[in-house]
Amino acid sequence: MTSLISATGVRKGFGRGSQRVEVLKGVDLDVGPGEFVAIVGSSGAGKSTLLYCLSGLTPADDGQIVLAGNDMRSASRTRLAQIRRDHLGFIFQDLNLISSLTVADNVALSARLARMKPRKSEILSALDTVGLGSCARKYPGQLSGGQRQRVAIARSLIRKPHVMFADEPTGSLDVSARDTVLELLRRTVTESTALVMVTHDLDIAATADRVIVLAHGCNDQILTRPSAAEVFDALHRG
Repeated sequence: MTSLISATGVRKGFGRGSQRVEVLKGVDLDVGPGEFVAIVGSSGAGKSTLLYCLSGLTPADDGQIVLAGNDMRSASRTRLAQIRRDHLGFIFQDLNLISSLTVADNVALSARLARMKPRKSEILSALDTVGLGSCARKYPGQLSGGQRQRVAIARSLIRKPHVMFADEPTGSLDVSARDTVLELLRRTVTESTALVMVTHDLDIAATADRVIVLAHGCNDQILTRPSAAEVFDALHRG
């Protein structure tokens, strides 16, 4: 089976000289079609940094990253933008919704920036998928936190990504909204697509096909369909 993501020896540091901090010290990761992979670790373990490196939003210092058959390390900035446009969806912690735009315009915006021309029917279909078909003309400030998170998911779905990256997508939600958003994200995984999520929620991590535990800048453990207790033990061992 061809991997959607194949990463080997990924390294990334920040700062210079004595102030430099090596965050990733040689991370390996392989994600195949149909997989939901969760990335967990203590604060500062490099979870979000790894997600940004895999997606090409932050350049890795060393290692190899191949995404949907594309070498991310050797690609130009223009080519990286094309790869993200054609293959990736990304749900950020802060959502990046624009308060002055309607929900429908927020959903369409990233596609239009990528020089795509989504039809109104496609925009409404994406909103219907996340249960917000009636909110197209509302503004983000009129929605709850869970609803705004669903707008961000719809915005990514309209581009039909092969890989969906999600950085703590449920961190600020109550249990009910969290479960709704998680179910929507799980539905993005098909036999030809994958979901890679950074999360601190052990119950969410326990629903993943595999859990990557980051520690000391490396893959400390890889767990297959673990329980929440097993993820907890992996995070706190030693």
